[in-house]
Amino acid sequence: MEVIIKGRVWKYGDDVNTDVIFPGKYTYTVTDRAEMGEHALEDLDPDFHLHVKPGDVIVAGSNFGCGSSREQAVTCLLAKQVGAVIAKSFARIYYRNCINNALPALVCPEAVEALSYGDRIEIDLRAGEIYSDRGVFTFHPLPETVMAIFEAGGLIPYTRRKLGIEG
Repeated sequence: MEVIIKGRVWKYGDDVNTDVIFPGKYTYTVTDRAEMGEHALEDLDPDFHLHVKPGDVIVAGSNFGCGSSREQAVTCLLAKQVGAVIAKSFARIYYRNCINNALPALVCPEAVEALSYGDRIEIDLRAGEIYSDRGVFTFHPLPETVMAIFEAGGLIPYTRRKLGIEG
């Protein structure tokens, strides 16, 4: 995982739920990760999957990821190589799914208020800073354990590495 994330902002509002992030109608029919990415945010932003670039960042209001606990709502964003999600707040289970799957979920209300769709930003995960033409915004730097999970590629690879288990 890169410690510095660079990309464009995709901005959305409050209460973006998991059924909007990854439509529930695909829960049991789409299992291929790449195909999941083709449905990312399709009910909220039908062209997202066509135009998002690796490293781009989703910026949203309060309660991002509310709804069901399906991990596909994180996996589909990872499949499109979204660099991070910045929000005013996250639903608890979604936040944990982000950590478990190595997708930075950053709480920074000031950045959410200031940033606009299409802005170019840079995020330094270790320093806890977001840089943009609109200013520098700070968030709590991620704990070393969380950074280690991200660097391993998620909780399962991290745990396997810690236990010395191959595969």
